[in-house]
Amino acid sequence: MPTLDSLNFCNHFANLTSFYYSKITPTPLPNANLLHLNHSAAALINLATDQTECNIADWLCGNAIPASAEPVAALYAGHQFGHFVSQLGDGRAILLGGIEGEHGYWELQLKGAGPTPYSRNSDGRAVLRSSIREYLGSEAMHGLGIPTTRALSLVGSSLPVYRETVETAAVIMRMSPSFIRFGSFEVFFYRGQPDAIRTLADYVIRHHYPELNACKDKYPRFLQAVVVATAKLIAQWQAVGFAHGVMNTDNMSILGLTLDYGPFGFLDHYDPGFICNHSDQGGRYAFDQQPDVAAWNLTRLAQALTPLMSVEDAKAALDVYPAVFTSAYIDLMCAKLGLTADKTRVPLIMQLLDILQENRVDYTIFMRRLCDFNSAADALNARLRDLFADRAAFDSWAAIYRTQLNTAQNDDHARAIAMRRVNPKYILRNYLAENAIVAARDHNDMSEINNLMHILQQPYDEHPGMEAYAAAPPDWAQHISVSCSS
Repeated sequence: MPTLDSLNFCNHFANLTSFYYSKITPTPLPNANLLHLNHSAAALINLATDQTECNIADWLCGNAIPASAEPVAALYAGHQFGHFVSQLGDGRAILLGGIEGEHGYWELQLKGAGPTPYSRNSDGRAVLRSSIREYLGSEAMHGLGIPTTRALSLVGSSLPVYRETVETAAVIMRMSPSFIRFGSFEVFFYRGQPDAIRTLADYVIRHHYPELNACKDKYPRFLQAVVVATAKLIAQWQAVGFAHGVMNTDNMSILGLTLDYGPFGFLDHYDPGFICNHSDQGGRYAFDQQPDVAAWNLTRLAQALTPLMSVEDAKAALDVYPAVFTSAYIDLMCAKLGLTADKTRVPLIMQLLDILQENRVDYTIFMRRLCDFNSAADALNARLRDLFADRAAFDSWAAIYRTQLNTAQNDDHARAIAMRRVNPKYILRNYLAENAIVAARDHNDMSEINNLMHILQQPYDEHPGMEAYAAAPPDWAQHISVSCSS
């Protein structure tokens, strides 16, 4: 298995003209210290994880660069909180290149490795706090089966970084088949450069949608494929209770991946208006707004691709979004309830969400306990019922649910097994991430990161002895605030 210094990069993106990026050398990180290495992600590039060289952190933070790598920072634009910003780009991310192997093509990107031409007067650094959140968050989403970028490593440093307070720097090595986003096309549309849009679209199709390459109408088909992938992704977010927090078009993946973990959050009690981003004072990216925001963002992408297709073809590609999202969401929610997917289940689903909201019931805990719902006519289901202040509301819903289960010739034992595969016991609650941050930052203690990585990579398993990580948040967690700088 290769070591870090011997990785063989093939650099698909850097083989494009420099029209799309700027070559850049990472800024050295003083006192680099490896805090955590993700063995699961390392296996995707067959990277040896038992390396003993003393400078392993240097290879993982950009102090040392493999000879075959070609570090670049990508150019893009984007709509941020609904307003177009003509030039953004990788302000604190540097792409080293891609690794082709038996597990596919994976690009390696350093986040927090110093300023680039797109840093807009910032230091290009990431702080330990936000780096731990992304490191854990991306792996939590992967464990849940939701398409996402991955995190290979977390490197810390004593270097001071100035945000709201003075913090210390950190660098994550991120992995993804591609980091191209909607804004990668927008920048050239607004510059009036259709040839650049065509070249980039051809590149993405060739490497990531090869089944479309020979199609005469490949560009409309490409747009529709992105629409479908995005609709299915957002359905998964909504079903699991994940809020991204900053769904700008420059944070939307062209592959339908969860990209750029900033002020994200998982629902505790079910609150459709949940705003996880303290910077989002208007609630543009609230939890219940995500499906519509994704559709809006896709419209911006479609607009950017109109030099390659007619407006009618672009609209036709966009038109599939509502049906795909709705179908995917119903399928996911029916599976969480242990029922066959059917549109007739929608009233049952909506009634459940209403009573969860009205009673401020913890979404994840309820869904996990629901796996053990006793469908017998005289069963009280006290562990579920006691989650509700209005127990009569639960009883009314449970009666309808019981009827639908029994109509489907339900077997409680088999249903419980199936439901535990889709209703996680563990999610990355904000207070769990905060505990890991405090332990690492204040005590140089990585045990909470270790524990969370273990359970979040298998969140559907029971993990005996780790039940405390599945508990509802303590009262102090209500005061945790995350923002675009988090």
